[in-house]
Amino acid sequence: MDSTAPLIVWFRDDLRLSDHPALDAAARSGAPVICVYVLDGSPSLRPLGGAARWWLAQSLRALDKGLRAIGATLVLRSGVATRVIADLAREAGAQAVFWNEIAQAPHRAIEHELAETLSAMGVTARGFPGDLLVRPEAIRSKEGRGLRVFTPFWKRVLALGDPPSPLPAPSALRPAAPPASEPLAHFALEPTKPDWAAGFRETWQPGESAAQARLKRFLERSAKDYAGERDRPDREVTSGMSPHLRFGEISPRQIWHAAPFVAAEEPRLAGDIAKFLSELGWREFCRHLLFDHPDLATQNLQAAFDAFPWRRDEAALRAWQHGCTGYPMVDAGMRQLWTTGVMHNRVRMVVASFLVKHLLIDWRYGEAWFWDTLVDADAASNPANWQWVAGSGADAAPYFRVFNPVLQGEKFDPDGSYVRRWVPELGRLPAPLVHRPWRAAPLELASAQVELGVTYPQPIVEHGKARVRALAAYEKVRASKS
Repeated sequence: MDSTAPLIVWFRDDLRLSDHPALDAAARSGAPVICVYVLDGSPSLRPLGGAARWWLAQSLRALDKGLRAIGATLVLRSGVATRVIADLAREAGAQAVFWNEIAQAPHRAIEHELAETLSAMGVTARGFPGDLLVRPEAIRSKEGRGLRVFTPFWKRVLALGDPPSPLPAPSALRPAAPPASEPLAHFALEPTKPDWAAGFRETWQPGESAAQARLKRFLERSAKDYAGERDRPDREVTSGMSPHLRFGEISPRQIWHAAPFVAAEEPRLAGDIAKFLSELGWREFCRHLLFDHPDLATQNLQAAFDAFPWRRDEAALRAWQHGCTGYPMVDAGMRQLWTTGVMHNRVRMVVASFLVKHLLIDWRYGEAWFWDTLVDADAASNPANWQWVAGSGADAAPYFRVFNPVLQGEKFDPDGSYVRRWVPELGRLPAPLVHRPWRAAPLELASAQVELGVTYPQPIVEHGKARVRALAAYEKVRASKS
């Protein structure tokens, strides 16, 4: 390899220095390195939602800081990536472009087009696996299709053994003459008027260093309670790694290799660590699904659901979006989402079930809302999880499972502290009533300064009637399959 011509590393959903195969190969080449991130406007890609755009801005700042510490800078460009990267290669006289592959149809098409363009220019193009534990091609059914049930999928992943050990971050990069870079402000990623991200800034610290610190803290402090307590939104037990994984600030194989050390040191944690890694496995499963079904966010995985009798109810949808359904557990989750850009996983299932089953509103409306409001909005997990709840997807929940938001609240938030945090107007109600304020006597409501229908809404739908209606709708779909 020419030791004078620069080599371009194209950063994508991999905003880290460690375990970055493309960056590692570039550093080892001895050539000058140009690091670039492109805000890709390719029409085949789904534009990022508002919450994810906020996270991206912070993550790019953190990546640039990390690169500067080892002798490089981050060049920012915007536009259609295939043209932007080719133009940059021509401008810089680059000998090669390296990147980490993304196993999703639109990204693969972009990679293929770019490789052909670069080849015609006499520039080497090279992609590296770096997004998954296992390539989708490695886990196929006898018919050559991807698996659509999680348990056998995860068993197959585990049977393949450990993925390669993570790569260390380069200690130094040979700098190249830096090309012109767009100011980050030109990307317009962060809200200004209004600035709705105050809760995000209080909750999150994006970036690779923060991701590593969060994982270390989780494994040292919270992992011991994970299997038994992970469904409790009133407790700090979950890892909070999902947005860091979404933007590649940490890789799945870094988590894979770090977690077992805890179980090795404390064997009693083996079950907790196995459960934690199975959640990493669910992410992998969703990405393999998307590999096989690129239209996962728009089309039912099970075609029978194309005839499902969804309802159009704009008022109910708005009440759900704004956390004003009259069901405290649902409202707490939706308000947590709006304020922090994230929602506890158990509560995600409850609020999703409420939308598609209590309200019979098409899962795609919920998926789109989450896509815009989640900092960890992921092109695979988000639609796969919504289809799972709706029953139209892979490994679907039984159609007759209609979460009772009151019972879910009483089981997983027994003293009401989660609801009180996010629905403060109910804060003075005693625990037996906080998940069902309509059961409170007038004197109890007055004492708690709650006026139903005024300070807090009445339930927009009655659970029992909604459940009967949902089961009737699902029975029609079930009958059509027969």
